[in-house]
Amino acid sequence: MLVLDTDHIVELQREDAVHGGPLTVRLENTNEPSAVTIVSAEEQMRGWLSLIHQARDPFRQVRAYGELRSLFAFYAFWQVLPFDTLAASRFASLRKAGVRVGTADLKIASIVLVIGGKLLSRNLVDFRKVPDLVVENWLP
Repeated sequence: MLVLDTDHIVELQREDAVHGGPLTVRLENTNEPSAVTIVSAEEQMRGWLSLIHQARDPFRQVRAYGELRSLFAFYAFWQVLPFDTLAASRFASLRKAGVRVGTADLKIASIVLVIGGKLLSRNLVDFRKVPDLVVENWLP
């Protein structure tokens, strides 16, 4: 299974605005199923919620609320992989082993390892620090 990191998700969301692009086409032409993680949803949601919170003027909040609503619609069409007890156990063991990767990235990596998938991410430098993680960048 292909699992998209947040950077690939953002690219898909941009491509969707122009009715598909190279990443969309490549995903459609692969025989592998693809999914996203709840951690990526959290990352994106935190960003929009932060903008809503920072904008005291309700008219400045309108765009951020619209983007948050679009985010829900986007994720409704995807299989969203959970950060469950198996992923939490893998996360804890990677931390104990001294893998130095950001918390959200390590959670995403743990989910991908548990399901035996392949991660699609631009962040090859950090994700290649995670033992046994298969990671590729499908973006230019």
